[in-house]
Amino acid sequence: MTNRHPIGGLSHVKGTTDTPLLDLTIPALLAQTATRLPDHDACVFPKQNICWSYAEFARQVDRLAAGFLNLGLAKGDRVGIWSPNRVEWLLTQFATARIGAILVCINPAYRQSELAYALKKVGCAALVTAQNFKSSDYIAMIRAVDPKPASLRHLIAMGEAPEGFLVFDDILSDETAQLDAITATLAPDDVINIQYTSGTTGHPKGTCLTHRNIVNNAYFTTATMAFTEADRLCIPVPFYHCFGMVMGTLGCVAHGATMVVPGEGFEPHDTLQAVHDEKCTALYGVPTMFVNEMALPDFGSFDLSHLRTGIMAGAPCPREVMKKVQRDMHMTGVTIAYGMTETSPVSFQSGLDDPLDKRVGTVGRIHPHVEVKIVDDAGDTVAVGLQGELLTRGYSVMQGYWGEDAQTSDAIRDGWMHTGDLATMDDEGYVKITGRVKDMICRGGENIYPREIEEFLFTHPDVAQAQVFGIPDDTYGEVVCAWLVLHEGRQTTGDDIRAFCKDQIAHYKLPLHVRFKEELPMTVTGKPQKFVMRDAMMAELEKMPPQ
Repeated sequence: MTNRHPIGGLSHVKGTTDTPLLDLTIPALLAQTATRLPDHDACVFPKQNICWSYAEFARQVDRLAAGFLNLGLAKGDRVGIWSPNRVEWLLTQFATARIGAILVCINPAYRQSELAYALKKVGCAALVTAQNFKSSDYIAMIRAVDPKPASLRHLIAMGEAPEGFLVFDDILSDETAQLDAITATLAPDDVINIQYTSGTTGHPKGTCLTHRNIVNNAYFTTATMAFTEADRLCIPVPFYHCFGMVMGTLGCVAHGATMVVPGEGFEPHDTLQAVHDEKCTALYGVPTMFVNEMALPDFGSFDLSHLRTGIMAGAPCPREVMKKVQRDMHMTGVTIAYGMTETSPVSFQSGLDDPLDKRVGTVGRIHPHVEVKIVDDAGDTVAVGLQGELLTRGYSVMQGYWGEDAQTSDAIRDGWMHTGDLATMDDEGYVKITGRVKDMICRGGENIYPREIEEFLFTHPDVAQAQVFGIPDDTYGEVVCAWLVLHEGRQTTGDDIRAFCKDQIAHYKLPLHVRFKEELPMTVTGKPQKFVMRDAMMAELEKMPPQ
């Protein structure tokens, strides 16, 4: 056993090793659970009128996996999934893993240029897509990608497929006899998932995660909440992100719990209706989701008495919100989790019995089999209580960024993942995230790197200079601001800038506040002083009358 307390008065902790790491691939994990609990509910999708046992779920996964083989897809091929939370997404997650194909998660909010980049970057051989979601017409955007990546051989659409697309249901096959032999060739250290995370280079980076990475993180995240097959987890968070597909779906399979998916996207009423109807014992969300659920006029009409635990992540949780969730939603064992895509994702999580101040003031303590230290600018471990950059080491660290050797080497040094997050640790090993080394914006659980937005703003014909930064916000944690210098003689408005961005970058990246300046604050060496902009923006907004 290793220590969850700081070592030698320094901000350095190691997680317990009492429970060994699982040496399993994703299909081996599902097979284990389906054999143990064949008749137990595996997944419920109320909007699609689906309730499958583990035996039926495993059978449907195999039918899709066989269909992928019939299309010529094989181990190592990249298969993109562009869809909100649907049963087809879940099947694709496990069917690609069954044959060793690499699942490439594409954000449902991506627009055309972002989709084209994601497909080309990793060389997707196939794309499984929904028809649409909210204001996004996926089929039209896919058709508009020109030229399409040479690697892209198959377009597979859910529902009635339009011309040029295969029908998802039509590719399912009962010729599954060859699957076990293929699965037997897979290894836990094979890359099985690529998650896109925003990058400082102006484009998203493809984070390469292995079976070992995400199977174990899923297992220990839900083990921290004492999950068993008696648990029924409501998952309103998106599948494309680790929160939904690792901590959620894979976490349930690891313990034989039931996945309850209330709808394609988050709707507070649908979420509580699913908790009520399915007698859910656990619920996931970012703090604003819980706030919106408790604000429903008919909140009191839902029976939430079966709830006991869950995870709140993605943004700091206000004390009053935590108190209300514990009292009014019966989630006395709600936990806080912290991590990043590059660490599969969770490194820290609060316990079921942690006191309120630890749940709202920290991100909990170290996960099993993970090691963390907080270092100063010289790379030396700081004393307990002092701020520095958080570094993570262990099974959960990604293999690297797809096709980005230099970025990988910069992020992972001597086995340590440099998170870029500033943090402090107390003498019990609880960690508080205090900021970011760089200027990443975290809006409602979505990580946004300003440079990506800045580079797009530079494509506007009127914009000469652009700086993007975040400011605190009670609802989203942070919101995006842009300061622009226009070319001489040009004029435009903030609404025009937002309209220019709207169909080209994801909605959560759109600047809420746009200001036009004669010049931007810079250092003597020409580096932008974002802290000056941030302080000025906050001061300006404080003087504005309430809306």
